[in-house]
Amino acid sequence: MVNSGASDLILRASGRPSVRVDGRIRFLPGSVPGPGPLLEVLEGVMGSERMRIWRECGSVDAALDLDGLGRFRLNAYKQMGEPAVVLRRIADEAPKLEELNLPSEALGELAARRRGLVLVTGVAGSGKSTTLAAMIQHQNERVERHVITMEDPVELLFQEERCVISQREIGTDCAGFHEGLRHALRQSPDVILIGEMRDSETVTSALDASETGHLVMSTLHTVNAPQTVDRILSFFPATQHEQVRMRLADNLAGILSQRLVPAAGGKGQLPAYELLVSSPQVRELLAEGETAELARVIERGEERGRVSFNRCLRDLVAQGRVELPEALAASDRPDELVLALRGITSSHVRSSHAPRPPRPGRDGLRMLGGE
Repeated sequence: MVNSGASDLILRASGRPSVRVDGRIRFLPGSVPGPGPLLEVLEGVMGSERMRIWRECGSVDAALDLDGLGRFRLNAYKQMGEPAVVLRRIADEAPKLEELNLPSEALGELAARRRGLVLVTGVAGSGKSTTLAAMIQHQNERVERHVITMEDPVELLFQEERCVISQREIGTDCAGFHEGLRHALRQSPDVILIGEMRDSETVTSALDASETGHLVMSTLHTVNAPQTVDRILSFFPATQHEQVRMRLADNLAGILSQRLVPAAGGKGQLPAYELLVSSPQVRELLAEGETAELARVIERGEERGRVSFNRCLRDLVAQGRVELPEALAASDRPDELVLALRGITSSHVRSSHAPRPPRPGRDGLRMLGGE
């Protein structure tokens, strides 16, 4: 896995071992040991308490240090009643924002804030943890703060520079995110990082912490800013939605949604992102529950701190860093991306009553390529 530069190693009892390189699955020679031997290995790595959780819940997370190889995040799970495990490689040192092909200046400004809620969202494996680690490291190099992280499990180990960084592991150092958050407020924090917001209790505690003058950073498994707001509201009964929207309007500092796209030439992946930084207009839309309008506001990008996925993808294609088919596959609105790349906005097309362009497929790609 390390030699091939893979991000993940997938092992299933008696199955074919495989790795993920540049987002694509590759099979390795040989086969994984059967259920008995694999279970024995997991027992030795995970420990009795985590194996109890694995037997009861069907999956459990842990971290693993291997001399000479590095640190890995491990998820053991069941498939067809038999053991399986996925290991993800963790960087040896915290990345720098400038190295991630993300809007580093805007993210640095968010990391420098003294209070508020900063969310990094995306599907599993899209680089959310890496982005948050880079934002923590940005603070670590520049300001004196006490940073408390709550992770499941603890992944990258920070080397303290100007910050005190207390890393707490769910299940080992605290029972859960909500419990850890409740006690974190008594531990003199300036910044609180929550590995993931999974329920209403955690969201409420995060909003409480930001309202009392802390910078709270966390992740959600959502694909864009409007869906992020809707997901947070879905944790609560409808009777509380207005109150939660008002609290979000007052405390949300910014949302970065990201997804990885294969780089041109098939070597590596690049992040495509959507950025929404709070402003008076954004706060008004949140308070009024106009989450659908948020998408249009981001797409227009009229103010600094707003970048849509299509704008980001358009720039990546124009720079030759991402191939057009990959950009269209990653876009939420591929029709509009085709128009943008042709130098025509969808609003201009509608106002001039021009025929609607074909949906991106073979015909759409051929038309664009021909021009």
